[in-house]
Amino acid sequence: MKIILADALTIAAKDLRNELKSKQTIGMMIIFSSLVILIFSFAFDPTNNTVKAIIPGLIWVITIFSGLLGLNRSFISEQENDSLTGLKVAPIDPSSIFLGKVVANLVLVTIVQMLSIPILFLLFDYKFHGDLIWFLLIVLTATIGFIVIGTFLAALAANAKNSEMLLPVLLLPLLSPLMIGAVQATKIVLEQEGITDAISWLQLMAAYDLLFFAACFFLFEYLMEGS
Repeated sequence: MKIILADALTIAAKDLRNELKSKQTIGMMIIFSSLVILIFSFAFDPTNNTVKAIIPGLIWVITIFSGLLGLNRSFISEQENDSLTGLKVAPIDPSSIFLGKVVANLVLVTIVQMLSIPILFLLFDYKFHGDLIWFLLIVLTATIGFIVIGTFLAALAANAKNSEMLLPVLLLPLLSPLMIGAVQATKIVLEQEGITDAISWLQLMAAYDLLFFAACFFLFEYLMEGS
């Protein structure tokens, strides 16, 4: 297992170094998330208290749709120089490729969240009074589930002719239970309605993450063999 983790970190570091040089994917993700926030800030009156109710949903709209841009690129970029073939024939466990891509995608999406969520609160004049630790835990748990499923499906869709269109079609229905839990738990924490209900949603999201992580981890090898 240590070898798998070491190889995964090597692949993740390679992807992040390439992204640091080009800044293509992270740039698109940040621009998209900023544009969504700007549009909604003009569409709704930030001084209206009822508008604050949409903020939990907006956090996840920004995360999902900006994250889709990065997920689409994670395997398509490997095919441009036939790098994916090199990874498949390399003396590493296929699971290392999956874990490495998950780590790299998680880092990129987390960077976007760290920039976009404070901007969202600022433009909507939203004063954060919730429990920061629980809020961060909910965001991290839901984001991990999104990245795990999205990375697996990005690899599945990479060989399709219209992979950019296929990935959202496959991903969004599977994410529905996770996103319902994420929005509800985020709303409870932000509005300080009581942490007990938020913990119930968090437990549901954690179970969802573990189930799909195990499935994707063990099925990724067969996915690589068939691609």
